[in-house]
Amino acid sequence: MKVVVAHNRYREAIPSGENVIVDTEIGQLREAGVEVIPFQRSSDSIDTMSAARKALLPISPVYGADAQRDLAAVLRAERPDVLHLHNPYPLLSPWVIRTAHAHGVPVVQTVHNYRQVCSSGLYFRDGHNCHDCRGKLVGLPAIKNRCYRGSAAQSAIMATTLALHRPTWRSVDRYIALTDKIAAHLTDYGIPADRIVIKPNGLPDPGTPAPLGEGFLYGARLSPEKGLGLLLDAWRQHPDGSLGPLRIAGDGELRPLAEAAAAERSDVTYLGPLDRAGMVAARQASAVVIAVPTWEDVLPTVILEAMSSGRAVLGTAVGGIPYMVGTGPAAAGWLAQPDPASLAAALPVARSGAATAAAAARVRYQEHFHPGVLTPRLIAVYTEMSSTLPSRP
Repeated sequence: MKVVVAHNRYREAIPSGENVIVDTEIGQLREAGVEVIPFQRSSDSIDTMSAARKALLPISPVYGADAQRDLAAVLRAERPDVLHLHNPYPLLSPWVIRTAHAHGVPVVQTVHNYRQVCSSGLYFRDGHNCHDCRGKLVGLPAIKNRCYRGSAAQSAIMATTLALHRPTWRSVDRYIALTDKIAAHLTDYGIPADRIVIKPNGLPDPGTPAPLGEGFLYGARLSPEKGLGLLLDAWRQHPDGSLGPLRIAGDGELRPLAEAAAAERSDVTYLGPLDRAGMVAARQASAVVIAVPTWEDVLPTVILEAMSSGRAVLGTAVGGIPYMVGTGPAAAGWLAQPDPASLAAALPVARSGAATAAAAARVRYQEHFHPGVLTPRLIAVYTEMSSTLPSRP
């Protein structure tokens, strides 16, 4: 089995769970004997481009001429069985699907967000969930609200790209939906159910969990949709020190909120941005990992990391988080509604039940998110696709 994995990497300065998942999946496939040819571009390269190439960037989401030329050369030289696409924006473009089909190569795509419909990919703007572009041929609300990078011009290009590539997206041979919510998003978009497979991301097994630590860890990009403000509003409803320590890791526009909370309360510590080793240490020092986005987060990597490490999860009941955490006695933790009162009520419950839920979290990881479970399922998708001719727009 030979697979080209296509991915436009997000900037390394901003931690990306998607980058981590792509790298991890490539490693898992290689360990299973699959020959993987990465075809990747990085948004970090934009800063070093010539003025002439930068001038062409606005149209790269539509076509991406350099990427199509380079991909065609790879496909001719390698003759892969499948092309597996992750993120195409901005340097690859969905046109890589057409390029693969032109060379007789079927395409599998893992859907990490809602970018088929939403220009930002989040279904979130101005502090609230938004579906204004759903069902529209052209996402005019995205242009009006500057949803892509805060620019009306760039939003117009992205909305146009999504409209022009509707037939392209509908030609993908097999979609991998990370959760049932993503599968529903795809069927709503018009993808037949028999072309969708639900398969979550997984992470390598870090081994026997370290002894349980104390308190809570919140580690995320410090942006409004990730729920830092929600968490702090809920935390302040309890007396200082009554819940144990809260550690906050990450960076972003809401960093001043984290710094102010740490200055205000003795039970809050702001750790700043951490590398992977730093996050491992912070998880080991904690008992519960908090993931409380207010947007419809698809499959937060921080929850996978928590469960694999034997740490309970306190999450909001949005997006794919209920799918990940589960329900009943075998749940990996607790779910709260994305409002301060609901989250405040869940915090002491999580503190007292951390040990029991931590054990259940580790079991849930092993049964549902371990590479030994997921990698054979992915290879089965490849095998099925490699035995068929690709669909056509």
